[in-house]
Amino acid sequence: MSLRQLIEQRLRDTAPGGDPLQPLVAGLEPGQAEALRKLLPAEFSRAAVLVPLIDRPEGLTVLLTQRASHLKNHPGQVSFPGGRMESGDAGPWETALRETEEEIGLGREHVSLAGYLRDHFVITGYLVTPVVAFVRPAFELSLDRTEVDDVFEVPLDFVLDAANHVARERQFGGHTFQAYDIPYQERNIWGATAGMLVTLYRVLREG
Repeated sequence: MSLRQLIEQRLRDTAPGGDPLQPLVAGLEPGQAEALRKLLPAEFSRAAVLVPLIDRPEGLTVLLTQRASHLKNHPGQVSFPGGRMESGDAGPWETALRETEEEIGLGREHVSLAGYLRDHFVITGYLVTPVVAFVRPAFELSLDRTEVDDVFEVPLDFVLDAANHVARERQFGGHTFQAYDIPYQERNIWGATAGMLVTLYRVLREG
């Protein structure tokens, strides 16, 4: 079975969302996540990100963005395209497509839905639905420089190799938690973005 077929199998029939009181947090182990949830705010904003898997002839890659350096929240951080859900959006899929078009100019005609990962809580107060999608490679991008400095691709095989998940201690609310970084060349994927990729790894590994 190819990696694409495995992703299609494991994400088939998944639905967005889930219990808003039981989100995943940055790829933490379940016991740690339970402790951290008690420290999270009671109110949150809904958001969605696209996890774009480019179907290259040499293998799947994941497309990531480098956030603009002047942004208030997470300047320069590696992220997925996405953002806050708006009242006119039909759901996370529509939010992810709209935000991706706005941020990097990736047209929705190149994108097909694979499925959803469980919601992830971001400590800035967002409950984020990761939308996993396959992208046909014949596309052109146009970056919104007010939000994105750069885009790049990482081989999905590299991202899904547990040897590349570097444990990192993080402090929050007086507690120490173990999260993961995924260093790649001169970049470092960390925080919620790394957490979502670790979640994808666990879904594919565990079923």
